[in-house]
Amino acid sequence: MGENELFTPLGLGFGIFIIGALAIDFGLLRRKGTHVVPVKEAAAWTLVWIVLAILFGIGMQFYWNDGTKTTEYFVGYLVEKSLSVDNIFVFTIIFSALKTPKKLQQLALMWGILIALVLRGIMILIGASLIAQFEWIIWVFGAFLLWTGVAMLRSGGHAGEGEPSAVKFAKRFIHVTEDYNEERFRVTVKGVKKFTPIFLTIVVIGIIDLIFAVDSIPAIFGITLDPFIVFTSNAFAILGLRNMYFLLANARDQFHYLGAGLAFVLMWIGAKMILPAINHDWKVPPLVSLVIVISILAIAIVASIMHSRRNAKRS
Repeated sequence: MGENELFTPLGLGFGIFIIGALAIDFGLLRRKGTHVVPVKEAAAWTLVWIVLAILFGIGMQFYWNDGTKTTEYFVGYLVEKSLSVDNIFVFTIIFSALKTPKKLQQLALMWGILIALVLRGIMILIGASLIAQFEWIIWVFGAFLLWTGVAMLRSGGHAGEGEPSAVKFAKRFIHVTEDYNEERFRVTVKGVKKFTPIFLTIVVIGIIDLIFAVDSIPAIFGITLDPFIVFTSNAFAILGLRNMYFLLANARDQFHYLGAGLAFVLMWIGAKMILPAINHDWKVPPLVSLVIVISILAIAIVASIMHSRRNAKRS
């Protein structure tokens, strides 16, 4: 088990599960066609993915028979799920900048999620290899997370406010038409083949997720060094991201302090990663870390709700 678990029958089985889940998603999209996802549909599927993630963790407890690893999985999933909320708010900016029709946003997110899973899988393997060869790099990750958390806090708690710059970057290399042409990625205009804006949208989403992964991957390595736990917790957080987008995209103002909460979560994980470098005995148990992460997020959410109610009374 442990570090090679990704390449065991268990890891292969999880890979087949992901491929099956994506195949079902794309199959449903082909059958229903691109459409604006209703809130009820988004809420139902968001709940399905959360329940599946929880059931997976419970099932792995029976497989591992190790409470520490199970706790690490749930802490990792909670952190990744929370950080993915920031992705959602940036996606709204991207769709607005590219004028992506609402009925095509679902298609863009599905392909974006597929790209994210592949890129994060590669980054996890690279990160695990680096940590295995250079143990001190975990302290570098910790320092980076501390710096990122402080930067998020100083910027108002929301990372990526200026991310439409990714659109300008992508446009330097991808020449697109003016029309979306429904679901087509490439069309011929006056004898010249050009990409459509929906293809550009998918590329930008991939770039954005890569940027966010630079924060989230070190964060989860601060919770566990097991690549299987790192990948599975990441995968479940990402697989539910598309439906969570349609549920929360218009609720940014309702999460006023969540960004600050996420900043403190990153700072906590960064500090947790650095502590053993100061004193080898200063290792924080996963259960303690879980309680601290839940407490930070709970305070941020409660504070956001109170802030929204105060604003509602004033108006």
